[in-house]
Amino acid sequence: MLDLSRKRYRLRIIVPAYPAFNIYSYIAKTTTALGPVCVASAVNEMERWDVEVIDENNLRRYGPRGSSGGADHEFLQDLRPADVIGFYGGLTSTIPRLYKLAQFYKLKGITTIAGGQHFIGDNISEALNSGIDYVVIGEGEETIKELLWSLEGKLDISNVKGIAYLNKEEIVYTPKREPLTDFDKLPLPDFSLTRYAKLKLYPVERIRGCGMDCEFCTVKGRPRYASPERLLERISFLLETKDARHFFIVDDLFGQQRDETIRFCNMLRDYQKNIDRRLDLTVQIRLDKAKDLELLTAMREAGINAVAIGFESPIEEELKAMNKRLRPEDMISLAGIFHKSGFLVHGMFIFGYPMKEGVDFKMAAKERIRHIKDFIKRAKIDTIQVLLPVPLSGTELSHRLKSQNRVYSTHDVGWEYYDGNFPLFEPDEPMTAEEMQSSIKKIMGRFYHFKYMFMICLNIFSFPALIFFLHNIELGWRKWYRYWHNHLIRFGGWITMRAWSSAFKKDKFSQKLKKAKTRLKFLD
Repeated sequence: MLDLSRKRYRLRIIVPAYPAFNIYSYIAKTTTALGPVCVASAVNEMERWDVEVIDENNLRRYGPRGSSGGADHEFLQDLRPADVIGFYGGLTSTIPRLYKLAQFYKLKGITTIAGGQHFIGDNISEALNSGIDYVVIGEGEETIKELLWSLEGKLDISNVKGIAYLNKEEIVYTPKREPLTDFDKLPLPDFSLTRYAKLKLYPVERIRGCGMDCEFCTVKGRPRYASPERLLERISFLLETKDARHFFIVDDLFGQQRDETIRFCNMLRDYQKNIDRRLDLTVQIRLDKAKDLELLTAMREAGINAVAIGFESPIEEELKAMNKRLRPEDMISLAGIFHKSGFLVHGMFIFGYPMKEGVDFKMAAKERIRHIKDFIKRAKIDTIQVLLPVPLSGTELSHRLKSQNRVYSTHDVGWEYYDGNFPLFEPDEPMTAEEMQSSIKKIMGRFYHFKYMFMICLNIFSFPALIFFLHNIELGWRKWYRYWHNHLIRFGGWITMRAWSSAFKKDKFSQKLKKAKTRLKFLD
C-alpha cells in the first residue's frame, strides 16, 4: 500500500538494457518500445500521478549510466524518488536485467510491477519469486490504472482483472481481462515521458494482433483495428510537436483490413501535400501483398519507403514446419515486385528451423548457407537479418521442442541468450549447435562487409551522373539512393558485426553450451 498522506505519486517504467551488444543495439539508440509509452500515457492522465519511462538502451547524452551498464538507478531514485516501479518484459533476453533491478527496488521497499509477452505460464511464478509484486497479463493501459487505484486503497486488489500476485506464497490469478477493442478512448502516446532518450525513429500502430498463427511467434489472436484517422492523428501529432519525420508502423502485418489501409495511405498522402513535408515510413508486411498493385501504389504515395518481410527460409520443408503459407518458388518474383514498386526490402530469415516429427528431411549447415545466400542474391534483398529459432515461452515451437527434450535448460543457457543469436536447443541432424551459430555469422558477415566503405565513396562521386536522368529525375534519384543507402547500411552492419563478435569473445557462452548439452543427454 502507498503512503496515503502523499499528495502525488510517481511511477517509473523501465525498459531494461540488452544483456550485451547485439544486432538491435544500434537501432535501439534511435527509438524506443511503444508499449511502455502507451502505458505511461494512460497513467499520466490519472489524478495525483506523475510518470516517466527510462529506456536503458537509449539514455543518450544526459542519461545517468551505471557502472555495469544500463542506468544508475541509485542516482535516479535519489533525484526523483519513485513510489512504484514498472518493468517492460517484452524481450526475453532482458529478463535477467529486469529481475536484478526488481530486487534492487524491492530492497528499498518499493512496489514492483512487470508486464510484457515474456510473462506467461511458469514465467509468472518465476517473476513473483524474483522481486516482482504484481504481473500484468496482457495489455496494460487499463490494468495499470486499476492496479494503481488499488495501491491507493480505492479498489480491492481482487477486483483488478488481468494480474497475478502472491498471497501467502500462493499465486492468485484474477479474472482475465478482455483485449482492448476501442482504441479511440486511449490517449495519444506521449513520447516526452521517455526521459533522456533521443528519438529519430518513432513507433506507431493501428492494428494489434495477428491471425497468421506462425509456430514460432508470440503474437496471436484476432486482429483488432483502430481507425485510419487515429493513426494519422498519431503521426501528425508527432510531426507537429516533435518534428518527427521517420516512423515505423509496428503492426505485425501492414495491409490487414485492405480497404482501410489504402484509405489511410491516401489520407497520409494528402496530409503531406497539404503541409508540404515528405515523411519516411517503414512497415512490416507479408510477401504476398506484392500481388496487390493498388495497395503498393498507395503505400509509395504515402511515403512508405521500406518494407520488412519475413521470408524466414527459402527451404520448403522449413516453411511448412513454421506454418508459413508461402512457396519458395514464388518468393523471388514477389520480392521483385516490391523492388519495381520502389521499396527498399529488408529480409528476415530464420536459420536451421527444426522439423516436426515424422518429416524425413535433413540438410547440412553448409548447404543451408548456400541456399540462403543464393536466395538473397537472386531476390536482390537490400538488407538482411538472419537469426536462429528461439523457443519463446508460450509458443507452439517451445512446446514441441520441450516435449522432445531438446531445449537447453535456462539454468545453463539463461534468458539473456534468447535474442536469436545463440543456439537454444539441439538442432536437427546433421547440424550441431555450434554450426548453427557460426552459420548466421557467415551469412551476415558476407553480406555486411568492410568493402562497402569504398562503395560509399564511389556513390558520392557518382552523384553528378544524375544529370543523365533530367528527363525523369525521380527515377534517377531512386536508383542512386538505393545503392548509396544499401552500401551505407552494409558498411554499418560490418561495424555492428565486429562489435558483436568482440562482445561474444568476452562471454562464456561456449562453456555454458557444453554444460547444457551434457545436462540434456543426462536427462534423455
